[in-house]
Amino acid sequence: MTPMIDVVFQLLIYFLLTFSTADVLAHLDVSRPSPEAARQEAPPPADMIRVAVLPDGYAINGRGVSAGELDALLRRLAAVSTNQAVLVVCDDQSLHGKLIQALDLCAKSGLKQISVMSGG
Repeated sequence: MTPMIDVVFQLLIYFLLTFSTADVLAHLDVSRPSPEAARQEAPPPADMIRVAVLPDGYAINGRGVSAGELDALLRRLAAVSTNQAVLVVCDDQSLHGKLIQALDLCAKSGLKQISVMSGG
């Protein structure tokens, strides 16, 4: 029994010493952008609708509107295409209920791609 245990340990040591891991990171095909491309800022998508939830109301694409006007504008924009991206930017001082109302108006209009972002 002892010689068999000795052979097993020798085989174990042999396999541990001869084992080589494949360098996975060296074989990855990674393409990095050029430094010039990083300096150029990409323009925002043309179909992006920006809805800002402010402490005293709403703004759509930088223009202040009331809740009724926001509803009408979102319906008109959704009539063009319901696949337009909507970015809802919520101010730190705005009420949670106003955010929910803006999201409800987007959903009621039929807009499908809605993102929410906090904008201090």
